[in-house]
Amino acid sequence: MTKGWARAALSHPAFTGISRAHLGGLIDELAGPWTARCESALHERRGGNRRQRPGAGPKHGLVFTDRVLVTLVHLRHQLPHAALAEHGLERSTITRAIGEIRPLLATRGFAVPDRPGLRLHTLADVFAYAAAEGITLRIDGTETQVRCPRAHRPGRCAFVSGKKKQNTMKTTTISDAQGRTLWSGADRPGRMHGQTVMRTEGVAERLRLHPDVRAEVDEGYRGLADELPDQISEPPKKPKDLEDMPLTERYAWREMRRRQSSCRICVEHANAEHKQWRPLQRFLGRREHYPATRRAIAGLVSDRAAQRATHRKASTALVPVTPTTR
Repeated sequence: MTKGWARAALSHPAFTGISRAHLGGLIDELAGPWTARCESALHERRGGNRRQRPGAGPKHGLVFTDRVLVTLVHLRHQLPHAALAEHGLERSTITRAIGEIRPLLATRGFAVPDRPGLRLHTLADVFAYAAAEGITLRIDGTETQVRCPRAHRPGRCAFVSGKKKQNTMKTTTISDAQGRTLWSGADRPGRMHGQTVMRTEGVAERLRLHPDVRAEVDEGYRGLADELPDQISEPPKKPKDLEDMPLTERYAWREMRRRQSSCRICVEHANAEHKQWRPLQRFLGRREHYPATRRAIAGLVSDRAAQRATHRKASTALVPVTPTTR
């Protein structure tokens, strides 16, 4: 198999998870940072400026475009490095390529809907954007199964999720009303509660700093919603005497829960988009590589989601259909 044929095959969206147009833009975007990183590593290794003209010396066994391709294929399907190196390459070459490109993808940030070229990198950016645009944030946590730590290691039980009864990593995702990812991070061991994750990452503090920002959450964040009732919307509590309540009140309670769930469900759709990528269904690599892998995938998903047109809801204010006469 020739390298040209392999490159054409691997660039198909079925392998990379992104369109060829998106792939071309991604290669142009990462070329500069990758070159600068390589030159910085060479400068540190030499201990000074280069002594030969640019281009001299040994050539890369895998050019930059191919490095991006194998990284995307690995992120999409979690293929072993040895399988990607079957066409005349060493396994270490694939490992080195993924180790170079994955951090660049993880630091890209998240695309902003209707704002080409603008990206959100931190929680401060997300809340500033929400405050400026009047967007109600949807916040939810999700878990990904990871490898079990070795026996007799300190903190081995920290990854056991009380919900899934498995070794997991917990991540917090923030989206808008259309399920478009605005931020994904706050990676913590699965044993930590989602509400504690938000507090330790600074999400709760950001809400206090931006009193105009509203958020929709599920029942797991009830304690935080009780602290900030004017900003955070949660499902209504289940009445203790639900069975003894009149039928109309029971229906009203269920309708309130349904409406709140309908407003919040879009962040679940955002998490579902992330989990279409194999590593976020069950991560088989080293746990220390999970945060970079998660952010790289979430950034790529946000690129596609940001291209969806924004649907503005019509006003529900009552207006007369025909002009009234006095």
